Amino acid sequence: MTHGKRTVGYFVNWGIYGRKFPPTLIPNDLTHLLYAFANLKADTGEVFLSDDWADKDIHYPGDSWNDSGDNLYGNFKAIYKLKQQHRHLKVLLSIGGWTYSPQFHPVVVSPALRAKFVESSIKILEDFGLDGLDIDYEYPSNHAQAVGYTELLKELRHALDNHARVKCADFKFQLTIAAPCGPDHYQKLQVKEMDRFLDAWHLMAYDYAGSWDSIANHQANIFGGPISGSTAVNWYHSQGVERSKLVVGIPLYGRSFLNTEGPGKPFSGIGQGSWEKGVYDYRALPLPGSHVFRDEKAMASWTYDYQKKEMISFDTDEVARWKAEWIRKEGLGGAMFWELSGDKGSPREGMEGGHGKDPQPGRSLVKVVHEVMGEPDRRPNWLQYERSRFDNMRKGMP
Repeated sequence: MTHGKRTVGYFVNWGIYGRKFPPTLIPNDLTHLLYAFANLKADTGEVFLSDDWADKDIHYPGDSWNDSGDNLYGNFKAIYKLKQQHRHLKVLLSIGGWTYSPQFHPVVVSPALRAKFVESSIKILEDFGLDGLDIDYEYPSNHAQAVGYTELLKELRHALDNHARVKCADFKFQLTIAAPCGPDHYQKLQVKEMDRFLDAWHLMAYDYAGSWDSIANHQANIFGGPISGSTAVNWYHSQGVERSKLVVGIPLYGRSFLNTEGPGKPFSGIGQGSWEKGVYDYRALPLPGSHVFRDEKAMASWTYDYQKKEMISFDTDEVARWKAEWIRKEGLGGAMFWELSGDKGSPREGMEGGHGKDPQPGRSLVKVVHEVMGEPDRRPNWLQYERSRFDNMRKGMP
């Protein structure tokens, strides 16, 4: 059963710092927001917030310093207010991510540690007013971890359903994962078994090429190349996943390759980037002095600077439109964006400028894709958290 297309965006809690991307800039086109990232303890399995100040303490405009009791502030209060205004916006806590994923390895293989993971993540969901959980485990490296990962998802699904029963909530709390597109990783997963417990698979359909390679190439092509989005989609579908549960990742950034003639050619070195070496925010692309190219067959685009011999692989709004049309035509579940602060279309008060940071004209990729994919998922979110530890959350943020 389909519920309309998902427009899924990652909001990163570190985005409020240098990137100047607070919750007020989250686009209302989204159907699902993934809040990144919660961490976990390898020795106990406990899930915990990775930045208390950003997540629950910072006071935004309109927040009082004189409230009595134990109250929630920070990004999660601001995001709950967004949920009240936009009832179609479902918010999931994303646990793990590239940096924290090694902590998963000992946890998934231990029933006791998994139990603590499940208990603590359900508590965070209720305390902070969330609609579900997103597991970003990169990546199980052996059979035991793959089996443990499946068990963790099963236990989370049962716990989420039980939580709804205890609350007398006529609501299904969602469970999703960030899923790999590289065969070395996805072939290790127990896809058929995992799928029984998941509402959606968010395919990380990017980073197909980068600084770790010797050849410059497209990082998010749908067709062709050693790795492609269509190959990953077809593989997951062949393992029994409905197409309507496969959500295709779209990067809001580009990857740089220096001293190259372009796609398929050797390179050496990577460019300065916006916030990390070799990675440019989409909002700063194309860089001044570069030329834009596209490959309709691959569904890919890139820029090339003849002076610097720099290629940057990224999705233009035209390529994003092609991808949205492909998602619609193929009956896929929607699109997921990593990560929202990289998009065009929102002013950044107080953000430093300079090479790789100065915004360039163009349309928001989130908006372009959302418009083209078709009818969005309009299922309402959940707003009642009577068991939250925070006084204002229990009262529904009056």
